[in-house]
Amino acid sequence: MLAEYFPVLLFLGVSAIIGIALIVIGFVLGPRRPDAEKAAAFECGFSAFEDARMRFDVRYYLFAILFIIFDLEIAFVYPWATVFSSLGLFGLVEMGLFLSLLVIGFVYAWKKGALEWE
Repeated sequence: MLAEYFPVLLFLGVSAIIGIALIVIGFVLGPRRPDAEKAAAFECGFSAFEDARMRFDVRYYLFAILFIIFDLEIAFVYPWATVFSSLGLFGLVEMGLFLSLLVIGFVYAWKKGALEWE
């Protein structure tokens, strides 16, 4: 039974060796010319202008959670689409219910102003 896992273990071992070798080679052969500009904090092309531990508006987190929820629907729609022909009408009705619940949630979030960014 362990022989069946040998290709996976071999793949993991070779990839670990290659990854470690590339990091070591970059560390040993890479140029080291630090200066004040390279060591400075960098944020989207601008110098950092505020503390990194500043508070965010709760709407940012709400927007992020909504993105994750609606992004995860693809995780359910893609497998359904691959086996759609074998599911038949039952699968179509179930996915229709699922997507209609998502649309209802999206409309609710839209009406509450969760998607508005000021």
